Amino acid sequence: MEYRDYESNARDCVREFYQLNHTRQTVEFVRAAREKYLPPRTREMGIWTAMQHLNELVDDSDPDIELPQIAHAVQTAEVIRADGHPDWFILTGLIHDMGKVLCLFSEPQWAVTGDTFPVGCRYSPKVVYHEFFEQNPDWKSPTYQTECGIYEAGCGLDQVLMSWGHDEYLYHVVRDYLPLEAQYMIRYHSFYAAHQEHEYQHLLNDQDRVMFPWVREFNRYDLYSKNDDPPDLKQLLPGYRDLVAKFFPASIWW
Repeated sequence: MEYRDYESNARDCVREFYQLNHTRQTVEFVRAAREKYLPPRTREMGIWTAMQHLNELVDDSDPDIELPQIAHAVQTAEVIRADGHPDWFILTGLIHDMGKVLCLFSEPQWAVTGDTFPVGCRYSPKVVYHEFFEQNPDWKSPTYQTECGIYEAGCGLDQVLMSWGHDEYLYHVVRDYLPLEAQYMIRYHSFYAAHQEHEYQHLLNDQDRVMFPWVREFNRYDLYSKNDDPPDLKQLLPGYRDLVAKFFPASIWW
């Protein structure tokens, strides 16, 4: 199976999704979304409550599969577990997409899912469907369309405004409970232009460069665990409930 094929095999909704995403993810929008949701304070609930809500969501940005989110989550975690990785790595596979609970708060999918990219600086041509950026108001801003834009070279990704979505949001929800490697996996797993295409390297600092191999390691599980056969959730979920309880309290703020 060919993954991330955005031309020959992608569902019709994928191209429509990215047109909305690339047109509307502006610096102004990202700052407003961060002000609205950070720090997380919208709802208090447990990991499993959030997971159950997500079971009805199919990601419109995904060109590969049409399974509910919980199935992809368990698929990813199971492949990681089979390779003998530590518990925190397996847990990251399970929860990495749970920031998509933003859809529960009436956010449209273009503000929740999809590949991520920096706003406030020049768009890399390696970002999928790059042509849609020409419809973004920030495209016409001389300040935003230089190589570094509003940032300084080597500032570190923590200082960069990424397009708003489930990655950045979930990072802030769970960062106090997981090691730094897991935080990077969650925060940047959709930043394909950087971890797959090696773009935006001028914005990275030393910590980013040390951590990004973990993001790349995680990506191969996130991507290549996908298949259309749903896992046996009845058999597997009790063990994953125990794993979640090892790292998280009964409820956290979202």
